[in-house]
Amino acid sequence: MAYITFQPKDYFNTKLWTGTGSSNALTGVGFQPDWVWIKARGATTDHVLYDAVRGVTKNLHSNTNDADDTQTDGLTAFGTDGFTVGADSKSNANSGTFASWNWKANGSGSANTDGSISSTVSANTTAGFSIVKYTASSSASTIGHGLGVKPKMIMQKNLDASGNWGVYHENIGATKFLALNTTDAEATNSTPWNDTEPTTSVFSIGSGYTNGNEYIAYCFTEKKGFSKFGSYTGNGNANGPFIFCGFKPAFFLWKRHNSTGGWYIADNARSPFNLVDKILGPNDNNQESAFGTVQNMDFLANGIKLRGTNVDSNYDGGQYIFMAFAEEPLVASNNIPATAR
Repeated sequence: MAYITFQPKDYFNTKLWTGTGSSNALTGVGFQPDWVWIKARGATTDHVLYDAVRGVTKNLHSNTNDADDTQTDGLTAFGTDGFTVGADSKSNANSGTFASWNWKANGSGSANTDGSISSTVSANTTAGFSIVKYTASSSASTIGHGLGVKPKMIMQKNLDASGNWGVYHENIGATKFLALNTTDAEATNSTPWNDTEPTTSVFSIGSGYTNGNEYIAYCFTEKKGFSKFGSYTGNGNANGPFIFCGFKPAFFLWKRHNSTGGWYIADNARSPFNLVDKILGPNDNNQESAFGTVQNMDFLANGIKLRGTNVDSNYDGGQYIFMAFAEEPLVASNNIPATAR
């Protein structure tokens, strides 16, 4: 039996391009993206994140605690098969090389009243992804996420003021959190998630949020054959752990959570063949070439095999969380198994 009846590239895809320094309509994503995460590969610049709920020109940086910013020559339009970028050097410097990771939600969103605070939600229940915008109060609250099942991972950010990103991951639980823009280990704090696990309809926040400030949350749940959220333990050996995903990976994000360590992203577009050796860090502005080969891994037909010994990916006894998205399910709708790379 097939794991999924759709093609993974219908809901997630990586796009690479060379900048022009002027308006550049990029196609080939395969759908109209609702969340676009852009990083320059060969330059030291911030990550820039855009979504259809906040609207074009509004960007966040995964590597800083900055508030939402207006960039009129950044991402200027969402298209049916991609998006348009202007002259901003973070997304389209002339002759620069860039990568974007693109997810499909459900457009600009609609009202959701499932929680004690109403929210605007753009939800793709087939792909297990939603974008949620809400205005916080000073009290502990619940917010509707629109997924219909419990989220496995949530990334959220205050839009109106500086403040760290907050990350929930099921494998560390709701009493703890991680910050996407730092290398910090997991911390125990009741404010981010009110010590309360998400439900099939809402996630919870504590009383320490800024009353009247808007927040954005990116919520994910697992879809067999398309996405995987989990954890692994490092062994400190070049013959590292194998991480079963149930698909050939297209995207892999990971972070050591029991000690300090960077966040990292690998994908099948920048590394189309094994070893997978091209890595960017969500918590920093480093260029792609700044990372060493000790982070190497293989993308296999059914998961990920670690080949490096770096403490940020495979420390002996290190605990890591991850999220991954598929290039091809292990068993597709035609019942043909995924092929090796």
